[in-house]
Amino acid sequence: MKDITKFAVVGLGGIAQLIHLPILSKLKNVEIVSLAEINKNRLNTVAEKFGIKNTFTDYKELIEKSEFDAAIIATPTNTHHDIAIDFLKAGKDLLIEKPIALNYEETKRINDTAKKYSCKVMVGMNLRFRPDAMLLKSIINSGELGDIFYIKCGWLRKQSSEQKWFFKKNEAGGGVILDLGINLLDLSLWLIDFPGISSVSVQNFHHNTKDVEDSAVGFIRNKNGTVINFDVSWSLHSESDGFNLTAFGSEGTAHLNPLNAYRRIDSIQVDLTTPSSGKKDLFKKSYENELKHFIGAIKGINPILSSSDDALKRMKLVEVLYKSTQQNKEIKL
Repeated sequence: MKDITKFAVVGLGGIAQLIHLPILSKLKNVEIVSLAEINKNRLNTVAEKFGIKNTFTDYKELIEKSEFDAAIIATPTNTHHDIAIDFLKAGKDLLIEKPIALNYEETKRINDTAKKYSCKVMVGMNLRFRPDAMLLKSIINSGELGDIFYIKCGWLRKQSSEQKWFFKKNEAGGGVILDLGINLLDLSLWLIDFPGISSVSVQNFHHNTKDVEDSAVGFIRNKNGTVINFDVSWSLHSESDGFNLTAFGSEGTAHLNPLNAYRRIDSIQVDLTTPSSGKKDLFKKSYENELKHFIGAIKGINPILSSSDDALKRMKLVEVLYKSTQQNKEIKL
């Protein structure tokens, strides 16, 4: 059928096996036509599980020999740039798992190449696509909370990968800031419509790691007067893992995970939310919404969110965050 969107997936680690492939395989009008993975045993096992015939250990061979509309890149961060450039030169739309690349320079080359070859590039910032986050965005946009002036957020969780490359700066680009911080800050800035940033101040820690940071605490001042306070960690001791976010407004306050929003009218506290579903459902639903949005963008149904243009701004922010901790001072933009 003409309206079927054909996908290739490059990199068959945890995110591909547990998220992308199971979701894509259940979506209507979607076909996974090809897989690429350098680990041949993993490639054969995953291909057999999902019934995919076209398999390659070299992604370049996949590009040459497969017919598809878009690809998902879920490989180690240091490989994203080269793989993305080759797919874009072949005229393919891309969903790249975050972070888009090792640094700002690589991100700019990906973005420039996408524009040159008229391709769409989306970066996997799944927190934006959680149902509770989208509802919170609607509440903020409605004005029920008044003017948002302060966002406090944090994310404590085990690192996303146990592979050796994940703990090497030249292969991962960074530590917990790139693993958790970039996604959390993207969500925070999205909720307040991406105001310009005036300055950042960050302190990194290395409790269980050497080459990359395993904890970071930071403060961001925005040009519109709003501020963001964040902490992200793989190593902080806590009763439970997971992210949290509170948006403070002049008329009310909202919390995420779980969602709870209220405003105060005189001496009465008015609840603005309804009970939400479980965290596990929200987590999986965020990726399902993300993939559906990407497919819609490929088909021209909706504009693309979390684009490579957006990623360029996020990676510039990351660059300044690391500059702050290296120089041990607040950095003005």
